[in-house]
Amino acid sequence: MTQVARTPRTDPPRAESRGFAARVSLGRRFTPVSTEFLMIASTALLLTIFGLVMVLSATSADAVSKGANPMDGALRQGIFALLGIPLMFAISRLPIAFLKKMAWPALFGAVALQMLVFTPLGIEDAGNRNWIKVAGFTLQPSEFLKLALAVWIGYVLMRKQTMLGTWHQVFIPVVPVSALAIGTVLAGKDLGTSMVLVLIMLGCLFFSGVKLRLFIIPVILGVLSVLALALTSEDRMRRITAVCSDMSDYERNCYQSIHGMWGMATGGIFGVGLGNSQEKYGWLPAAGNDFIFAIVGEELGLIGCLVVLALFATFAIGVFHIIRKTNDPFIRVAAGGITVWIVGQAIFNVGVVIGLFPVMGVPLPFMSQGGTALLAVLIACGVLLAFARTIPAVERGKVTR
Repeated sequence: MTQVARTPRTDPPRAESRGFAARVSLGRRFTPVSTEFLMIASTALLLTIFGLVMVLSATSADAVSKGANPMDGALRQGIFALLGIPLMFAISRLPIAFLKKMAWPALFGAVALQMLVFTPLGIEDAGNRNWIKVAGFTLQPSEFLKLALAVWIGYVLMRKQTMLGTWHQVFIPVVPVSALAIGTVLAGKDLGTSMVLVLIMLGCLFFSGVKLRLFIIPVILGVLSVLALALTSEDRMRRITAVCSDMSDYERNCYQSIHGMWGMATGGIFGVGLGNSQEKYGWLPAAGNDFIFAIVGEELGLIGCLVVLALFATFAIGVFHIIRKTNDPFIRVAAGGITVWIVGQAIFNVGVVIGLFPVMGVPLPFMSQGGTALLAVLIACGVLLAFARTIPAVERGKVTR
């Protein structure tokens, strides 16, 4: 018999394929991030660091007068910054599919956390019941509700993207569920935060591409709701109708507003120098919180104020680039809602300090003293950075087609 020589079997180059896969995986991990990622991350870090410096400056004088550690306010704020910054970059690594799955649980969790303000853990301050105290730390649950609402509306409107031409598909369940979430904040009499939540809902509807005729209805409903809440509260109407352009109502309704404007005027162009504010020595209430921008204007002058505004503008430009480049409606709507929250709240805060708006108790994102607000904003930035990570992949896909 003649034997036929068989072709020797060759095993697949497993080692080589594994090495190639490892190189591809490593290459993806070290792919340069998008410009939008750098803009959002850098402005978030700069504003946070800037805020820590200004919180230290604004709160040290009051702490010394009370015999406390002058670093106490900045240290407590720094704890949340040290927790929030790593968390921001950790969340930026999450896949978009996971963020979509977390939309409903996040909203339920945020509403449940907000309901704790009506338990013995709740704290009332200046007529508002919007805080809880846990392990010696005061937390404001409504700050997390802002992010949860934006992500949830983005997810719901993404699933209804082909049906947004019909009014009931737009309004249900977005409007009733949002109203329920906002109602938990209104029950604590916090009108400022409620207005921000309404803006988030309207911003999400706008960036979803809802037809203008359908978008007008929730705008009118939101305006009427805010007016009704203002008109039914004597304290709110007193602040809204206060005329602070002269000294006629200085001691009653305009004390804080007038001192805030005095601080801004004293700073001039270059400021009186970091740490040299006079208003923080017991003259300006909430110098480290809602009126920290007045301390920036007094100590660092017009130049310091313009730097802060430029950082917020850079942040907004970075997010708007994501909204323009993405093909995912979830990313577009959620990013739009988060941007309306952060940038809109900054506009409100600055407007209050310079006297354009009545005092509403809305903090300046990243900078005002308040650990919960800082943590929530940094987590929101982590979500935006996760969105920004999708941009290079989209752009490469366009090139290869």
